Amino acid sequence: MITNPAPSTRQHSVVDSPYGPLTLVATDGKLSGLYMTDQRHRPPQESFGERTPGILREAVRQLDAYFAGELKEFDLELHLDGTPFQRSVWARLRTIPYGETWTYGELAEHLGSPAASRAVGLANGRNPVGIIVPCHRVIGAAGSLTGYGGGLERKRRLLAFEAGGAAGTGGAAGAGRLF
Repeated sequence: MITNPAPSTRQHSVVDSPYGPLTLVATDGKLSGLYMTDQRHRPPQESFGERTPGILREAVRQLDAYFAGELKEFDLELHLDGTPFQRSVWARLRTIPYGETWTYGELAEHLGSPAASRAVGLANGRNPVGIIVPCHRVIGAAGSLTGYGGGLERKRRLLAFEAGGAAGTGGAAGAGRLF
């Protein structure tokens, strides 16, 4: 007998951050999306499920600590939908140390596919959980800031923040305020 898996339960909330509002999406209680305003490849709002303030408290706590400069590596259970290749890229992104950058080519080499830098770039651009899966730490071969779904200005600010600069105008105060 073939049975269909139970449908996933999706909910979302919106938190403030130094980079603007972040929409956090939970699938079956696990973080499955972190989307910025005007983000490229942002799914339609109606796919986020019911707005439920107060969900994903641990994600909010860790984001607060990150924006305060107190957390350098996230430890959250994620629910990431993607192809096996995309998921392998997203897993490898989590190994790029805080404050460091890799090129798309270096990321492809770390995946054992040195000729796959373009495919790596496409998978990087489809990362559904920016900041926590730090796709902003990947740069162009010549050190240029290329291809960030949240916008190049946000990418520049995130990299400057991780290098020891300020998080951006408005500071980190209220980073996890739910609204």
